[in-house]
Amino acid sequence: MTDADFGAHLASGAPTVVKFYADWCGSCKLFSPKFRRMSEEETNAGIAFVDVNAEENPAARSLAPVDNLPFFAVFKDGQLVAGLATSKEEVVRELLDQIR
Repeated sequence: MTDADFGAHLASGAPTVVKFYADWCGSCKLFSPKFRRMSEEETNAGIAFVDVNAEENPAARSLAPVDNLPFFAVFKDGQLVAGLATSKEEVVRELLDQIR
């Protein structure tokens, strides 16, 4: 997702988890299959899973306190609920629990 459509998506109010990444980030690439798998789980139905290139989308990045990559942020009703840098699947699952 890009700056152009990120704001509109958040305005929809849909529960959303965002993975901020960079093309050079090895940990980001390694986490991609896990993120995709989580997006397909029945327990996560109704939650939008979004990838945002942190280097190419500064407006989207500015909506979360991105300080390292990969960085995950969860939004509900268009507002940031929580966010943190991690490569651990269980930590991302804990973030998801905050927007269910």
